[in-house]
Amino acid sequence: MNSKAITSLKQDPKLTGIIERVGNYQIKKRNNHFATLVESIISQQLASGAAEAILRRFKKLYPSFPKPIQILETKDSKLRSVGLSRMKVEYLKDLAKKIEDGDLQIKSLSKMPDDQIIEDLTQVKGIGVWTAQMFLIFSFGRLDVLPTGDLGLRKGVQMAFSLPELPTPKQVEEIGNRWRPYRSIATWYLWKSLQKFDNIG
Repeated sequence: MNSKAITSLKQDPKLTGIIERVGNYQIKKRNNHFATLVESIISQQLASGAAEAILRRFKKLYPSFPKPIQILETKDSKLRSVGLSRMKVEYLKDLAKKIEDGDLQIKSLSKMPDDQIIEDLTQVKGIGVWTAQMFLIFSFGRLDVLPTGDLGLRKGVQMAFSLPELPTPKQVEEIGNRWRPYRSIATWYLWKSLQKFDNIG
């Protein structure tokens, strides 16, 4: 529980009620960074049930979660057989190749500033800014990430601030400036303020 962050965020009366209702801030950090990125790519644009089924079948192809070299050595047809689209196979291989070639230094990422991590990750096909931001929040526990394009965050801001329409990413950014340097925590609370995000880690 980051009491300094909570004290700071409670200065915004729009967040105070949400914080008191939701309770303690807690994020389950993911430690296998490669696995997190693989799972992000597999899950993109899929309903959670479909994503979980494909991920389960993908994991069964290997004795334990594969290393980048193992994915590179797996035939495309074998990866396609678990339900992955041709494009996602290309994305997974691009991620694996960039790590194998040293273009993406996955072990050094945690030492880099947020902007540099986003820049490095978005060089990989299929990893956009949103995926990189989720990685910063859930893998590294970075405290000041504001994913302005995230639909859940935009909806949370709309409800908290009683806005007539869904705010644009730019409006979310302007509103979010007051939550620095704890914008990730504010985002988490706004997610949790929506019932459908109740289970978010």
